[in-house]
Amino acid sequence: MTIPEVEESLRTMVIIIDNREQQTDKSLRRYKSFGCPYERGTLKTGDYSAKFMLPDGSWFDMSDYVTVERKMDLDETASCFGQQRTRFIKEHERAKENLVRMWILLENSSFEKIYNHKYRSQMHPKSLIAGLLAFQSRYNLRIVMCTEFVSGMLIHDILYYEGREMLMGMVDE
Repeated sequence: MTIPEVEESLRTMVIIIDNREQQTDKSLRRYKSFGCPYERGTLKTGDYSAKFMLPDGSWFDMSDYVTVERKMDLDETASCFGQQRTRFIKEHERAKENLVRMWILLENSSFEKIYNHKYRSQMHPKSLIAGLLAFQSRYNLRIVMCTEFVSGMLIHDILYYEGREMLMGMVDE
C-alpha cells in the first residue's frame, strides 16, 4: 500500500456500533457527530470500532484490534467496579487475551469529579480511582474523559488515528 492509498482508505471509514448499544435521542446525536458513515454490528468487546476499505476493495475491520467502550457517567463507571465487576473483568480479560486495545470513554466525567465525589454512587472516590488506574495498568486500557457533547467526535478521532497508524503499518517500503 502507498501513502496516497492510505489516505484514500481513511476517507472510507465506517464506524461500527455494537448491537447492544441502546439507541436513544442522545446516541443518535452522538452518531451524527461522527462525521462519517456508521453501521450496527456485533463486536466481541467494546461499543465502537471502525472499518476501512482497502485498495483491493476488501474491508480492514479494526474490531479485532481496537475498540472504544463508552460509559455515560461516573455512576455507570462505578457500577462496573461494583455490581457488574465480574462481567467487566471478563470483557477486559477477553480483550487482553485477543490483544485488543481498549479505550474507555467516560462521558460527563473528570478526575476532579471523582476526587470530590460528584456522583451518586456510594463507591468511595479512592476505590473508583484505584479501579480505573489498576485496570489501565492491568489491561493496557486507555482512559479518556469528556462531555457527552464531544464524545461522538472523540470516538471518531480515536478510531481514525488508530486506523491511520495501522494502515501506515501496511505501507510498502
